[in-house]
Amino acid sequence: MLDVSTDARGVARVMLQRPEKHNAFDEALIAALLDAFGAFAAAPPRAVLLLGAGRSFCAGADADWMRRAAGWSEAENRADAQTLSDMLAAIDSCPAPVIAIAHGAVMGGGVGLLACADLVVAHPETRFALSEVKLGITPATISPFVLRAIGPRAARRWFLTAERFGAADARAMGLVHEVSDTPETVAEGWIAALCGNAPGAVAEAKRLVADIAGRPIDEGLRAETAARIAARRATDEAREGMAAFLARRAPAWATSR
Repeated sequence: MLDVSTDARGVARVMLQRPEKHNAFDEALIAALLDAFGAFAAAPPRAVLLLGAGRSFCAGADADWMRRAAGWSEAENRADAQTLSDMLAAIDSCPAPVIAIAHGAVMGGGVGLLACADLVVAHPETRFALSEVKLGITPATISPFVLRAIGPRAARRWFLTAERFGAADARAMGLVHEVSDTPETVAEGWIAALCGNAPGAVAEAKRLVADIAGRPIDEGLRAETAARIAARRATDEAREGMAAFLARRAPAWATSR
């Protein structure tokens, strides 16, 4: 269902393990992801690598799960959708950087997973779709995360037509950062860069993007950002970073790279 491990660098590897179902979501996989990322919130790793076993990253919703949901009450469906939303939010708000590697099929909820990751690399042959309207439903639960990633103009096309699109289109609209025949190599490059940076500062920089994006640049925002950097300068990490820079040595957090 889900394999979670952590290497000597402190990098967590989260592998979706339903290859026979193209790693499609059901209640159990959603719960497992929610538990895993809840644990990362309590004890953050240096980074999280999110990937799927087998031929696909994630093909969206499992057919049996959807079949069961068709017989549920509105209240039961609402609770189920809320759990999916909670899982996506746990990935999105993870204090550690989340790197996703996309391959094969990335449909519906799989696109939602990518939209919650901080860095995404895709194999050139990856196929994407937001195909919910073909089933008479909408991508409502994933929409806040996907809209933030690709913007409303692109969403109007892909949400409405349910067309498939490729890795180049995914990159052009901002869903994917890089397209590569060797996505694992790209991901390892990002991990190496992240492991050279101060973990607390990285987590705070991630929060900074979430807290500041879209806000007007007014006096209140400028005061808040000044207070943030003042507080960060007083941390042990900042003191160590400056001392290492002046001494032309690696900082303590980078010694295990």
